[in-house]
Amino acid sequence: MDLGLEGKVALVTASSEGIGKACALELARCGAGVVICARREDVLDRAREEMAEETGRQIAAISADLTSAADIDAVVERTVAEFGRIDVLVTNAGGPPSGGFMDFDDDAWMRAVDLNLMSVVRLNRAVAPLMRDGGGGSIVNLTSISVKEPLKGLVLSNAIRAGVVGLSKTLANELGPDGIRVNVVCPGFTATERMTELFEARAEREGKTYDEIAGGIFASVPLGKFAEPADIARMVAYLSSDAAQYVTGVTVQVDGGFVKGLL
Repeated sequence: MDLGLEGKVALVTASSEGIGKACALELARCGAGVVICARREDVLDRAREEMAEETGRQIAAISADLTSAADIDAVVERTVAEFGRIDVLVTNAGGPPSGGFMDFDDDAWMRAVDLNLMSVVRLNRAVAPLMRDGGGGSIVNLTSISVKEPLKGLVLSNAIRAGVVGLSKTLANELGPDGIRVNVVCPGFTATERMTELFEARAEREGKTYDEIAGGIFASVPLGKFAEPADIARMVAYLSSDAAQYVTGVTVQVDGGFVKGLL
């Protein structure tokens, strides 16, 4: 299927590794020019070189801290300076620390809000006027299945990422008349360093082994396997594309059936 991404310009954040990198790579494979960003310049540069070599597409890399409003503005400005426009925005960020409600003080909560909610607010706010002037675009905000089924030991993610869903639904309604679609993708348990860290932290808290924690979660996934980053990336590419031109305001989990609710 031709997704209609040839020649489009995509900005993908937190994209030097893991799910973000997979999303950027998939968009490039589909024909888009891509801007990636992350904090660690060495990892970011390697990712850019790998993507450019594999796809032959123009890939730009910009070092940025997504908790910094100034860095977010700079990423958007440099993307426009280099490519002239932004057709696709994929917001992604590392997850907040794991733990229970009483484990976190106000500072920890505010750091998580900056990383996982305000980064999305700032990116959407910076890019929406550009898309409006360009005749439309697609925004995909990455969250977690915790917005549909709160996960044990992830109180920060459970509470704060849900705000991204409310924001995205609101923006889908407000920006739809401008031809801007806004959707949310919720990765399930995905084979990344983040998943390993979460399983290890939970095992330590509960006095269990890593294999016991991973095995219990694995057993609750009907498809019988954890996701690969590319599984998430393919959904993001679809929602970013002209193939999904009548899809907006949806929150889609890519979780192998882990979430058992109807919605």
